[in-house]
Amino acid sequence: MVIMIEDAREIRGLAILAMGNQIRRINSSAYHVRSQSGNGWYSVEKEGLEWKCSCPDFIYRNTVCKHIHAVQFSLNLRERISSENLGFEYSCEDNTSCKYCNSSNIIKLGFRCNKRGNVQRYLCKDCRRKFSINTGFEKTKGDPKVITLAMDLYFKGVSLRKIVDHLKQFYGVKVTHVAILKWIQKYTRLMKLYVEGLKPEVSGIWHTDEMTVNINGEFNWLWNLMDHDTRFLLASQISKKREIEDARKVFAEAKTVANNKPDFVVTDGLRAYQDAFNKEFFTLRSPRTQHVRLAGLAKADNNNMVERLQGTIRERNKVMRALDNDKSAPKIIDGFKEYYNFIRPHMSLNGKTPAEVAGINLKLGQNKWLSLIQRSAKNIEPRKLPPEDFNPANP
Repeated sequence: MVIMIEDAREIRGLAILAMGNQIRRINSSAYHVRSQSGNGWYSVEKEGLEWKCSCPDFIYRNTVCKHIHAVQFSLNLRERISSENLGFEYSCEDNTSCKYCNSSNIIKLGFRCNKRGNVQRYLCKDCRRKFSINTGFEKTKGDPKVITLAMDLYFKGVSLRKIVDHLKQFYGVKVTHVAILKWIQKYTRLMKLYVEGLKPEVSGIWHTDEMTVNINGEFNWLWNLMDHDTRFLLASQISKKREIEDARKVFAEAKTVANNKPDFVVTDGLRAYQDAFNKEFFTLRSPRTQHVRLAGLAKADNNNMVERLQGTIRERNKVMRALDNDKSAPKIIDGFKEYYNFIRPHMSLNGKTPAEVAGINLKLGQNKWLSLIQRSAKNIEPRKLPPEDFNPANP
């Protein structure tokens, strides 16, 4: 299940829901939601088609507050729980072949039932061996839908322990926060190897900017470079300083991903950008890449869109409070880039993802996490995965 979140109030509402015991149902149109500042409870009531709340945010700003969002999320989840089975069931594909001898002379042989749900079994008539196909989730105890739900909540900013409580409260699934961290580790690495081979069709204008991120109590710099037309996040790098080589790494990664050079690169006035730009893009041949510096908010070429991206990252990072350590932080940033480019639809792109606008239409369907993991597993051999360097000791 994927819950679309567009602003900070929705994120806070989801966080309230994930905490548990924060919402009390009075009747079908009236609820009490605990105040997060410890000042009692707020009344959330539905009048006609509109929801109203007794909190100051709703009364004085006349906006949908986090308490209303929490109630709406709770109602949506209850409806889904009553209408769908969380169990995962694999269906036979037209190109299914034996995993042992690669023969297409196979037949269905019922289902293998376990805690994860029903998994289709097959019998190969040539080698007489039985097998099941669960692409991307072989030897994994967790239900694929639970795994992808946990990943989706995490990259929307819900903490690991709140995800644990959420899964237990609404789905009866007991899992530890370390297990969720390992899921994120495993599938982020897998998807990264796959999406690195995909080349987006981007425009000739790139925007880059840097922001501070808290990594285990120390502030580091996160550099982001985004394409203007597609909003595709071409590069993300973490560094401890803002020097020439740090900025140059961002430019180099973007050139590799796009397999091209832009017409314009828009940055702020940081001196390191100028020197890094000269080393990566300057040439005496035409056409030349132009460097647009000191872009103001009122100018046509400004950094509003990349700053909006960084606002999204800050919303997530604020709930998470900080990234864990120097080894895990780049993995989380890689996962966020996959989420931003391939999973999260953008309002400015008419509900499409940056990947779709950039010509990478993978047709991932409703559960984009699940489809992207399965597609990655089909194209990446397990032996090509790098060794695990994610440290789950401090989740």
